[in-house]
Amino acid sequence: MLKPNHPISSPGIKSAARSVLFGVLINFILAAVKITSGIIGNSYALVADGVESSVDIVSSLIVWAGMRAAVRAPNERHPYGYGKAESLAAVAVSGVLVIAAIGIAIESVREIIIPHHAPAPFTLAVLVGVIIIKEALSRFVLNKAHDIGSTALRLDAWHHRADAITSAAAFIGISIALICGPGFESADDYAALFAAGVIGVNGIRLMKAPLRDILDFSQFPEIESGVRQIARCVPGVDEIEECRVRRSGLYLLVDIHVQVNGALSVHEGHEIARVVRRVLCQSNFNIQDALVHIEPSAGPGL
Repeated sequence: MLKPNHPISSPGIKSAARSVLFGVLINFILAAVKITSGIIGNSYALVADGVESSVDIVSSLIVWAGMRAAVRAPNERHPYGYGKAESLAAVAVSGVLVIAAIGIAIESVREIIIPHHAPAPFTLAVLVGVIIIKEALSRFVLNKAHDIGSTALRLDAWHHRADAITSAAAFIGISIALICGPGFESADDYAALFAAGVIGVNGIRLMKAPLRDILDFSQFPEIESGVRQIARCVPGVDEIEECRVRRSGLYLLVDIHVQVNGALSVHEGHEIARVVRRVLCQSNFNIQDALVHIEPSAGPGL
C-alpha cells in the first residue's frame, strides 16, 4: 500500500517551529520592556502594546502546538491524520486577537475618561525600536508560513504585525500629546483605541480561512485543475469524472473518480488507480492522500 507524504522530518517544518519559539522569546523581552516603559513613562498606549505582546506569547505557543500535532502521521484512531489541529490553532489565534483588541479598547476608553499626565518623551524611542523589530519578525515568520503553506503560521506573522501597528499608533498618539501639550494628554489613549479596532477587524477577517479549512470549504479551483491534469496523464485513464480537494492543515486530501476502459479486469483497473494515487501524492501540491475511485468510461469497452 502506498504511504502518503508526511514531511515530519522536513527541515522546513522544523525551521518554522523554531521561528515560532524565537518569536516567543522576542515577545517576552518586548512585553517586559514595553510594560515597564509604559508604567514609568505614563503611557497607556505603550502598556497596551506590552499586553498585546504578552498575548502574542500565548498565541505563538498555540501555533507551535498546532503545528507539532498537524504533522503527526495517521493512525487507527485518526486515519486522516491530525491536519485539522493546524486549522484549529489558527482559529484560536484569531480569537486571541479579537479578545486582546476588546481588552485594549476597554482600557483605552477608561484611560480617556480618567485625566492623567502626558507620556514621557523617552517612550518614543522605545516604540521606534519595537516597530522595527516586530515588522522584521513578522516578515521572517511570514516567509516560513509561505514555505510550508501554514495558515496558523501566517496568523502568527500577522499577530507580530499587529503589534507593530499598535506600536506605530502609540508613537503617533504620544507624539501628538508631546507636541500639542496640555489638553492632548489622552492622544496616546485614542491611538491605542484605534489600534484595537484594527487588530479586532483583522482578527475576525483572518478567522475565515481556517474556518473554511475545518468546514472543508471548496476553495482550490486551480489545484483541482492541476490534479485533474496530472491524473489524465496516467496511462489507462480516459477521463476524470469528479474531483474534490480539501485542506487538512498543512496538507491536501483528494477524492477523485477516474474513467477507464470498462473491459479491463479488476486487477488492471486497480493498478491504474494505484498509479494515479502515487503520482498525485508525489506531485508538488503537497497532497497527503488521494482516494481514487474507478469508473467505466462510455465506449466500446462497456
